[in-house]
Amino acid sequence: MRPFITGLSVILLVLLNTLILIGPMLLLALMRLILPGRRLRLACSRGVMWIAETWAELNKLIFATLTPTVWDIRGGGELRSDTSYLVISNHQSWVDIPALVQAFNRKTPYFKFFLKRELIWVPFLGLAFWALDYPFMKRYSKAFLARNPHMQGQDLLITRRACEKFRDLPVTVVNYLEGTRFTPAKHAAQGSPYQHLLKPKAGGVAFVLAALGEQLDAILDVTLVYPEGRIPGFWKLISGQLPRVIVDIRTRELDPALWQGDYQNDPLFRQFVQGWVSGLWAEKDARIAELRAETQES
Repeated sequence: MRPFITGLSVILLVLLNTLILIGPMLLLALMRLILPGRRLRLACSRGVMWIAETWAELNKLIFATLTPTVWDIRGGGELRSDTSYLVISNHQSWVDIPALVQAFNRKTPYFKFFLKRELIWVPFLGLAFWALDYPFMKRYSKAFLARNPHMQGQDLLITRRACEKFRDLPVTVVNYLEGTRFTPAKHAAQGSPYQHLLKPKAGGVAFVLAALGEQLDAILDVTLVYPEGRIPGFWKLISGQLPRVIVDIRTRELDPALWQGDYQNDPLFRQFVQGWVSGLWAEKDARIAELRAETQES
């Protein structure tokens, strides 16, 4: 019964935290739409971000009080909240998002995730995502695009438009290059050349870099490892059954050449970016193996 009581308590407290803070957040978001003048709108945006950071800090307190999870955060000591970052991370579980919050909240600007459009209908959270200017993506199957070729590139167009909104304030853009959560079945179906990762997709990160490259200070290369070996579900975290999470952060300088080309129309530039992504992913795969070996020895 203890995991059930712990999980229920965490859910209720996070829900209460959300209900208390979502009202002021939505009010500021609506004021941002109707107030005249860029300064007033920026002030509203900063207010929305402050509320989101406060919500995240209170959630961290809830987890610290009720669950035993140790967040083993490595690196990131030089982070700043007055500049913009691109976070590139492997993606395995819904636990990945609380892990990033533990590592970065109030150390960097608040996150901007690219979300599936269906998430806008999630009660309360959908409205919060809208208030935070999270871009909602519509993914199309290859079969759909074959029947509707005019829809080609729509997701990248949405990426570019979303990034234009990020120019007024410092931002931390999170990009999961795999595009979906890792599972052994997906790994096998892809024939992925990596042992611990799915194949990365370079298009999304290329458009983020094209829109924000000069604004970004660095790439935060995040590697998430669950030492137990099995990928945990979100319930395992909130019910107090997840002992440890490793969040390994490596700060990488940005090569200006990564945003000084036309990814969509220049095959040589596209090959250059894809090669850079493949190299980054090979290093991350080796880093995961290294971290897992370390935890098995200890």
